[in-house]
Amino acid sequence: MLRLITDFDGPIMDVSDRYYRVYQQCLAETQASDQQVRELAKAEFWEMKRARIPETEIGILSGLDAIQASEFAQKRRHTVHTFPYLMYDKPSPGAVETLEKLQGAGVDLVVMTMRRVRELDEAFNRCNLGHFFPEDRRYCLPNDYVKTGDVKDKPLLMAKALAELPPASDTWMVGDTEADIIAAKTHGVKVIGVLCGIRDRKQLESQQPDLIANNLGEAVEIIFARSAR
Repeated sequence: MLRLITDFDGPIMDVSDRYYRVYQQCLAETQASDQQVRELAKAEFWEMKRARIPETEIGILSGLDAIQASEFAQKRRHTVHTFPYLMYDKPSPGAVETLEKLQGAGVDLVVMTMRRVRELDEAFNRCNLGHFFPEDRRYCLPNDYVKTGDVKDKPLLMAKALAELPPASDTWMVGDTEADIIAAKTHGVKVIGVLCGIRDRKQLESQQPDLIANNLGEAVEIIFARSAR
């Protein structure tokens, strides 16, 4: 049995609109009433996020002073995963078709995400994605979980999944961040980093995944080609 463990945000969901809306909102809330700021264009902002430019630096580049930039960064952290903004997430181009292809091919499809249950359910229900992942193939955080950091929490989630899931002849992980790559490599799972999420090529390459693909569809083509050998 071929198993694919996929991250949710990035490979399946495009979160760039949410992050940009939160940036705009937090910038507007932080600037003084008589202050001129420079709101970054979405493409410029997202390029910075993908390159892991610090939040405070993004604030300063947008025209805030150092104290304001620190306040801006804090606001953003507290806001970006809140329910009013989740509605801006949408499936990444081609992701739904790829999930249908995987389901049709009988691949054991597992989702592994740092979202909490309620945050995952919101997207599943709004975008009609839940049918791709049975309850016992959903690995996410409990609603009351206190995060310690994705690079620590995700390997724990991977350990739980590998302990609970039935054996598979071949297992792959697809993700868009260092947390995904570290979680897979920690547990000896082959991993493909995808460029359709919140990290650019340089950031992914620094974590040395087995392969890098543009998106989930391309990653799946690679997996199918390799498992057919």
